[in-house]
Amino acid sequence: MDRNEPEALPPPGYAEVRIVAASPDAARMVADVLRHCFAGGEQRSYPVPGGGTRLHLTVDTAHPAEPARSWLAASRPPSGAGPHAEEP
Repeated sequence: MDRNEPEALPPPGYAEVRIVAASPDAARMVADVLRHCFAGGEQRSYPVPGGGTRLHLTVDTAHPAEPARSWLAASRPPSGAGPHAEEP
């Protein structure tokens, strides 16, 4: 892909994650943590010029696993907590 071309966006509800690490094991450990939080597809791994690994992973943000679901729920404001329409 030419660096001047716009990168294709993943489908709605998905995120592309790129992990760059000095070793394949370090990249896999980070990918494993993400897989515990989000459903995801197969990872793709590439060598980095000069050493290291670049790992690409697609995660499904619409179906978070329990750790992410808990964090997402806690980070959202509670519904109905604001003033009613008739209140100033």
